[in-house]
Amino acid sequence: MINTSFLGKIATVVIQDYSAKLAETTIVLPNKRAKVFLIEALKNETKETILCPEIISIEDFVQDVASIRSIDSIELLFEFYEVYLSVTEKQNQQSFELFANWAKTLLQDFNEIDRYLLDPSHVLSYLKDIEDIKKWGIEVENKTKLLENYIDFWKLLPLYYDALYNHLLNKSIGYQGLIYREAVNNLNHFSNTISNRTFIFAGFNALNAAEEKIVQHLIALDQAKIYWDVDQTFLNDPYHDAGLFVRRFKENWKHYKTNPFEWIVDDFSQSKNIQVIGTPKTIGQAKLAGSIIENIISENPTTALDKVAIVLGEENLLMPVLYSLPSSVGSLNITMGYSGKNNPSQILIAKLFKMHTNALSRKGESYVFYYKDVLDILTHPLVEPYANANKLVRIIKENNYTFITHNRITELNSNPSQLFQMLFQKWENGSIAVLENVSAILLLIKENFSNDNEEEKIAKAFVFAVFKVINKLINYYSQHNHIDNIDTLHAIYKQIIDVAEVSFEGEPLRGLQIMGVLESRVLDFDTVIVTSMNEGKFPAGKSQNSFIPYDVKRELGLPTFKEKDAIYTYHFYHLLQRAKNIYLIYNTENDGLDAGERSRFITQLEVEKQRKHNLTFDIYNPVLPTTAYAPMVVPKSEAVMERLREIATVGFSPSALTSYIRNPIDFYFQKILRIREVEEVEENIALNTLGTIIHETLKALYEPFIGKFISEPDLENCFKLLDGEVLKQFKLVYKEGEIKKGRNLLAFEVAKRNVSNFLRMELELIKNGDAVKIIALEETYGRELNHPNLPFPVLIKGNVDRIELRNGKIRIIDYKTGKVEKANVILKSWNGLTQELKNDKIIQVLAYAFMFEKEAGDIPIEVGIISFKNLKSGFLPFGFKEDKELDITVTNEILRNYLEEIVLLLNEIFDVNIPFEEKIND
Repeated sequence: MINTSFLGKIATVVIQDYSAKLAETTIVLPNKRAKVFLIEALKNETKETILCPEIISIEDFVQDVASIRSIDSIELLFEFYEVYLSVTEKQNQQSFELFANWAKTLLQDFNEIDRYLLDPSHVLSYLKDIEDIKKWGIEVENKTKLLENYIDFWKLLPLYYDALYNHLLNKSIGYQGLIYREAVNNLNHFSNTISNRTFIFAGFNALNAAEEKIVQHLIALDQAKIYWDVDQTFLNDPYHDAGLFVRRFKENWKHYKTNPFEWIVDDFSQSKNIQVIGTPKTIGQAKLAGSIIENIISENPTTALDKVAIVLGEENLLMPVLYSLPSSVGSLNITMGYSGKNNPSQILIAKLFKMHTNALSRKGESYVFYYKDVLDILTHPLVEPYANANKLVRIIKENNYTFITHNRITELNSNPSQLFQMLFQKWENGSIAVLENVSAILLLIKENFSNDNEEEKIAKAFVFAVFKVINKLINYYSQHNHIDNIDTLHAIYKQIIDVAEVSFEGEPLRGLQIMGVLESRVLDFDTVIVTSMNEGKFPAGKSQNSFIPYDVKRELGLPTFKEKDAIYTYHFYHLLQRAKNIYLIYNTENDGLDAGERSRFITQLEVEKQRKHNLTFDIYNPVLPTTAYAPMVVPKSEAVMERLREIATVGFSPSALTSYIRNPIDFYFQKILRIREVEEVEENIALNTLGTIIHETLKALYEPFIGKFISEPDLENCFKLLDGEVLKQFKLVYKEGEIKKGRNLLAFEVAKRNVSNFLRMELELIKNGDAVKIIALEETYGRELNHPNLPFPVLIKGNVDRIELRNGKIRIIDYKTGKVEKANVILKSWNGLTQELKNDKIIQVLAYAFMFEKEAGDIPIEVGIISFKNLKSGFLPFGFKEDKELDITVTNEILRNYLEEIVLLLNEIFDVNIPFEEKIND
C-alpha cells in the first residue's frame, strides 16, 4: 500500500465497506478543499455509477450538530459591542475603536475556553485573582482611578462572557467555540436523530477537547470510524512534534484499548530527494521556485503538473511567484487566500477614505481637499482611464493648487463623468451613505473590465473582494446604527480588510497547485516546493495574543505556542511524507523585514536523517552584472544633424552650451528631443521659481527708467512699491499656490529681503556718485557667429537680465539667486575653457558681451554677475588674469580668444562621429 495517497486509501475503504449504504454515509474532513480530491479518488475507485456520500468539513459538521450558524469575526465584534453597551454604565462606555482593541483578544480567549470545554467562571475569576495578587501591596488610599478601572475590568469578564453567550444563543448564531460547546451539549439528541447514519473522520491531527468528545461519543455508539494519517517514524518517537497529538489520542482514548489504531504508515522513511536551497530575499525565493518548475517541465515536457505543489510559507510571495512561473505552465490552481491588504482595488478605497477623512477633519465651512490626495485618486490605474479628468490633473499641476475646495474642483471639471462625481461626492450624510457610494463606485469600475482578458479577470476578482467587504459593512451598519462616525468606519474598514481575503478561481484537479500551509492538509504530492523556510515564518513562532498567561494555559490544558508549533510540524512532515522530490527554499538574509535564521525543520531533517533520504544543501545567488550601470551613448543620426542645423539657425543660448558641457545627454534630451520636465505641483516654492520671481520684480520696478539716468528719488519710490510688486509676481508665477503660511511665507519674505537689499546697494552707489542709465531689461539679443572652422553660421542668442551705462562704461549684468564668488568669474587661461563646468558663468557672460558688442560701438564693455546670496561683494566682473594684471574690460582680444574656444565646442557638437555620451558624476 506504500505511496498510495491517503485520500485514495479512504476511497478504497468507502467503496469496499460502505458501498451498500453510501447515501447514509458522511465523510468528515479537516477542510473543504480536500472534498474535490476525495470525489476524484472515489471516481477512480469505481467503474459503476454510484451516489456520492456526503462529504463535509469538520466546522460544517459541528454546526450541524449544534444547529447554530457561525458568524465572522467582525460581525461578532459588532454583536459583542452591543452586549458591552447593555451591561456597562453610560459613563464607563468606551468608543467602538477603543473597545475593539481589547475585545478582539478577549473573544479569542472566550473561543479557546469554549473549544476546550473549560468552566468559564473558573478561568475568568482565576485571571481576576492573578491581577489582585499583583496589586496586593497597594494601600486602599493609594489606589488610583486608573487602577480601580483596571481591576474592575477583570471583575467584569465573567459578566461579559455570560451576556455575550446568551445574546448569541438567542439569535442562534455563534463563534467557533460557542458552537463546539453547544454541539457537545447537544450530542445525545444528535446521535439519536441520526441513528442510521455512519460517519467517517479522515485525516485529522490536532483535535480540541470538544472535537475529541464528539468523535469519541460517535465511535462509542458505533456510528463513526476515524482514520488517521500518521507515519510510524513520528508516532514511535516520543519527542517528535509531528506525532504529539496522535500519540496522546492513541494512549488516552478508551476505544484504542480494545481496537486497532488505523492507519500507521511507513512512507516517510522511503527514498526521497530533499534539496535545501538558500537564496537572498523574498523575490529570490519566488524566482527560484519559478526556475525549479521550468526545469521540471524542460526535463519532461509532457509531464502533468497536478502532482506538483508550491507551498508558500508566506502569502505575500504569491504575486512574485505567479510572475516568476514560466509561460509553459498552462493551467494552475491557487488555493490560498491572498491578503486583502495588498489588493490594488483596496488601495484605491483606502486612498478614497484618506482623501475624504482628511477633508472632513479640516475645520471650516468649505470641504477642502489636499492636492496629493486628489491626484492619488485621479491617477490610480482603476480610475484614470475612465474618469476623464486628465484636464483637471493638468490644471492642478500647472496652477500649484495645494489645497482645493470641493466647489473649486467641481468648477474646474465642468463636464464630469459619473465615476468622477461619485468619487468626489461629499461624505456628510453618515456611514451608510458613504458605504453605498463606495459600493456603487466599485460596481462602476467593474463595468470597465472585459471577461475575455486574463489580467482583467484577476483585477475583477480583486474588485469583487473589496465589494464583498463593503456590502458586509452596509449589513452591519444597518443593524447596529449606534456607531455612526466616519473615523470609526475607517478604523473598522482597516480591520476587516486585514482579515478579508481574495479568492481565486481555478481547476483544483488540473495543473500546478499553489497553496498555503493549511490548505495542504490531507493532500499528497510527488513534488513539493516549500518557500520561506525561516524561523518566524515556518514555523510561525511565538505570538502571545491572549489575556491568559502561559502557566495558566499549561495548567488548564489550553494550547500554548508548543502545541501551535506541533500543528505546524505535522503539516510540514505530512507534506514530505509521500513526496519523492522536495525543494525547501529559505531566505539567507538574517536582517531585514522578511528575514530570520534557517528553519528548525531543516536542522531536524539533517540531524534525524533517514537512511534512504538524499539530502543536499545549496546556496543560490542571483547573477550580478559586472557593471551596475553603463553610461548612455547616442550616435548622431541624420535626423539629429538636421535638428542641430535647425538649432544653429534659431539660436544656441549660452545655457544650451553649458548644459552640453555639464552632460551631453541632458543637451540631447532637452534640445534635440525637446523633452520637457514633467509638470508637478510645487508645494514649497522651488529655487528656480524664487529666482524667476526676483528677476520679474526687478524688471517691473526698473522698467520706468529704461533710457533714463536713475535718481535717488526714483529708488526711494521703488521701496514703496516693493511689497505689492513681489506679491503680484508671486501670484503670476506661483499661481494658486499657498503663500500665506509655512515655508512659502518664508520664501516670500526672502524674495522681499533680496530685492530690498539690492535696491539699498543701488541707492548707496548712486549716493556715492555713480551715474547709471538703464539700456535694457530682460531683453533677448542674438548675433550670428561666422567662423572659417564652423560648417555653417551659428546664431548665438540669449536673454540678458540687465544692460546699463555706468560711469561711461557699458555694464552687462546677470542676476543669480544662488551664491557666486569672485573666483567663479576670474579666468587664468583660455585653454580648456569649455572642458570645465566651473567655467559655465564665464561662458554665459562673455556670450552676452559678444551679442551686444555691435550695439556698444566704441564704449568699453564690462560683464559680470550680481549674486543675491553674496550681495556684499556687489557686482562681480569677469576678469582675465594671465600674469599679475587683472583685466576686467572685455577687449577684442578677449572676445576673439573666447570665440575660438566656443568654436571648438560647437565643432564637437556638430561632429557626426562624436556621439552624445552621458557623463556620470562620481
